[in-house]
Amino acid sequence: MMLEFTKMHGAGNDYIYIDCFNGEPEDPGALSVRLSDRHFGIGGDGVILVCASHVADAKMRMFNADGSEGRMCGNGIRCVGKFVYEKKNIRKPVLTIETLAGIKTLEIHEVEGQVESITVDMQAPGLSPQSIPTTLTGETVIDRPVDIDGTTYNITCVSMGSPHAVVFCKEDVRNLDLEKIGPKFEKNPIFPDGVNTEFINVIDKNTLRMRVWERGSGETLACGTGACASVVAANLNGFCEKNQQIKVMLTGGDLHINYTGDTVFMTGGCEIVFEGSVKL
Repeated sequence: MMLEFTKMHGAGNDYIYIDCFNGEPEDPGALSVRLSDRHFGIGGDGVILVCASHVADAKMRMFNADGSEGRMCGNGIRCVGKFVYEKKNIRKPVLTIETLAGIKTLEIHEVEGQVESITVDMQAPGLSPQSIPTTLTGETVIDRPVDIDGTTYNITCVSMGSPHAVVFCKEDVRNLDLEKIGPKFEKNPIFPDGVNTEFINVIDKNTLRMRVWERGSGETLACGTGACASVVAANLNGFCEKNQQIKVMLTGGDLHINYTGDTVFMTGGCEIVFEGSVKL
């Protein structure tokens, strides 16, 4: 059979989007493994199914390149918003998208009928060890020194519907060997469900530079939930203030994050790369 798809990206975080309003594929995890391969497939950080919902305008299911299903994807949900607005013709100024991490509200910013950017209410971050989850104890994990495969890192743990460990670095994060460091965090037993790890340089009180190692996908050009987690962590560590637009510079582009103390607003672009069909 032929499967139609739309390749989209947000800040370089690229996924393969499939219209599933009339039904979902039998094994989307295996499909993601096959289609995400950048040499023998379409190429992407994973597959996102855009489905009908009984409680929102649409439902998003996100699968990593290794076939595992994620609860939330910040860059992905913006692209889902553009897909629903333009391709499903649900042209509302505010859309609701159902995810495994709850229903998210998206404010659409469009120019001449085309979505240019979207602001997502990512809701309150989780800070307790149980919400991450991590086996570390205490009410929160903020600037906590931990041993990761023989090296001590100070980490701040935040859940944005997916688990994050944020590391503030003195050295330029652009010089880090993430292929070596990232898996040590992802597979460490203190994170029973794995973890996304953000490595951060604080440029100033309104600007962060970030690289990310995502569980199930490896290093990606951007991570929306990771950018949100990093701004929350920067606030908890005294680097940034609440109710300010913080620019997070990622390898694939910039996101703007506002942590109010009660919720996190993420604003960024969403673009269609190409459309096509693949034989299964």
